[in-house]
Amino acid sequence: MRFVDEVKIAVRSGKGGPGAVSFRREKYVPKGGPDGGDGGDGGSVVIRVKHELRTLYDLTARHTIQAENGSPGSGRNRKGRDGKDSTVNVPPGTVVIDAATGREVADLTRTDECFIPARGGKGGLGNARFKTAVNQAPRYAQTGMPGEERVLILQMKVIADIGIVGIPNAGKSTLLSVLTNARPKIADYPFTTLSPNLGVSRYKNDRQYILADIPGLIEGASRGLGLGLRFLRHIERTKALLLLIDLNAGDPGGQHTTLMNELRQYSESLLKKPQLMVGSKLDSADTELVEQFISASFGDRKLVVSSYTRSGIDTLKDEIASLLEKVDEKK
Repeated sequence: MRFVDEVKIAVRSGKGGPGAVSFRREKYVPKGGPDGGDGGDGGSVVIRVKHELRTLYDLTARHTIQAENGSPGSGRNRKGRDGKDSTVNVPPGTVVIDAATGREVADLTRTDECFIPARGGKGGLGNARFKTAVNQAPRYAQTGMPGEERVLILQMKVIADIGIVGIPNAGKSTLLSVLTNARPKIADYPFTTLSPNLGVSRYKNDRQYILADIPGLIEGASRGLGLGLRFLRHIERTKALLLLIDLNAGDPGGQHTTLMNELRQYSESLLKKPQLMVGSKLDSADTELVEQFISASFGDRKLVVSSYTRSGIDTLKDEIASLLEKVDEKK
């Protein structure tokens, strides 16, 4: 299944059914009173969070979501059947934006959380509702109310505790596979990761935390170059960032500057998140490059790891757990 994190859909709720104009026709009752029933309510469009979903792919083929109209009322005061709701299932972390205004109207993060962007129209009242002392035989009923219609943009933002960011080919996917049970696509060329990968890590005390591997950031990512702009929003929800510096690529300061600039240009709030500085590919890096990273001016504490030999991985797990505990304590 293809990863899709943004779709545009039209939603239409159902119209309310018309009320009925009817009079009792009973034996020996030549002038029966009004007995027209109300029309049924139109169905609504409901957006619901399903925890097992990880993409908006299923909605790429559903350009219009239409709920059912309410049925007309009928004689003997019978109410028309309500129209069925139409449910749109989305992954946790889906943001709903009104396309006409650009305004965010819902931010859905919890399993089974619901949002109704288009409510069904109310059914019309039947003529039995309009009987009065003055008008004993009303010959009119209400038409049903129209449904609502709007165009929505659904955007998915991955929910994770830690977002792993770095330049392309820095080893993010490999590190994720070592720290968690994720099995992302891994190869030695840029942009192997074409979508965010999620993995769950279990710590010593059975604490679980989720890590997300974000596609590599290049200079200009915040302006749409590479894959960065499309996926930068996926780190907005993370509690902290793990900045991965490729020791083999050299110039750790330049890598760090590139990452920080792109985060800043996308959103200043990303720079306020706690950060871990980690140098990758320790097993194949020259000692000089490792020392260059350790002595660089950025970051209070730096770790170096090798996903291949597992060197430094246990220490990194300790640091991640400690960082998240501190973040949770501040809440």
